[in-house]
Amino acid sequence: MQRKTARISVLIDAGKKAALAATCEIQETTPSQVVRSLITEFLVAHGANLPGYPKRKLDKRGSAKPA
Repeated sequence: MQRKTARISVLIDAGKKAALAATCEIQETTPSQVVRSLITEFLVAHGANLPGYPKRKLDKRGSAKPA
C-alpha cells in the first residue's frame, strides 16, 4: 500500500464530470478511486514495474507482455 500521496489535477468538461460522479455513485465508488485504477492499469499495460503487479517487458511496438 502507498505511504505517500501526491495530488494531480485533471481538467474535463462539466458534462463528463457530472456523468463520472453519477456513474461512481451507482457503482458505489469515487471518482478518485476510478482515476487511480485507470492510472495503475495504464502503467502496467505500458511496462511500468509496480510493486504487487507482474513484471512486464515491452515488445518492439511498446506494448507490454508478461515477463
